[in-house]
Amino acid sequence: MICNDAVVYVSSFYLLSFLTNDSPPALNRTHKNESLSVEMFVGRGAARVRKLFERANKMAPAIIFIDELDALGKARDSGNSLMGGRGNDEAEQTLNQLLACMDGLDSTRRVCVLAATNRREVLDTALVRPGRFDRIVKLSLPDATGRENILRIHASKLPGFRECTGVDDKRPNSLGVGEQVDLSAVAALTTGFSGAELEFLVNEAAIRAVRRVSASIRTGDSEGITPHVNAEDFEDSLQNFFNTRRPKGGINDVWKNVLNSTR
Repeated sequence: MICNDAVVYVSSFYLLSFLTNDSPPALNRTHKNESLSVEMFVGRGAARVRKLFERANKMAPAIIFIDELDALGKARDSGNSLMGGRGNDEAEQTLNQLLACMDGLDSTRRVCVLAATNRREVLDTALVRPGRFDRIVKLSLPDATGRENILRIHASKLPGFRECTGVDDKRPNSLGVGEQVDLSAVAALTTGFSGAELEFLVNEAAIRAVRRVSASIRTGDSEGITPHVNAEDFEDSLQNFFNTRRPKGGINDVWKNVLNSTR
């Protein structure tokens, strides 16, 4: 998942070429992940970049996506390694090979190159000049509706998960009623969460449901217990997230802000 202030770079010239050329009706061909990390031995990283572009040209139409572009495209003139610069011949060779391969593409090859990073300021200026990564799309964190939809996608994978509208007024800081969870209430309390954090929240609720049911079985108090994630599991998961990852802004403060905004 892409965090706040993440930037997706698109080589617009090649994207236009990719979309406007006649393509097969389906592009469901085998795709492989290729590691482009900087290698210990000089020349190996550049060889991998060259091999990747050769493979993309053979499989065209194709899309090359480079995640964490800052690891590969850090500015070459950013100072010595002690000050955060590259200071690495292998790193520079890998970057130079990437630049050369992108220059070697043209409108007839139908290869689109995309990349993502959340450290735009450290990129080499040669990467973002016209003709290379010249289309910049900034992705912000999801709003309340987006968070609710993301939560619904992950929660729908939980066995027996049931959603409701409204919370239990008899329990403070409730996120649902019984075994039913109000995802809109969860979304209201997760302002500033990324997609990965929301997925973590759902997974943690599932883990807590397993612990709850297992503890009931061990104590012999399993009557009426159903192995489903309920509202209390989400409440415990959210409480744990704020206690361990955002201790300065506890869940109680978040609840106060939500209640004040609804008055």
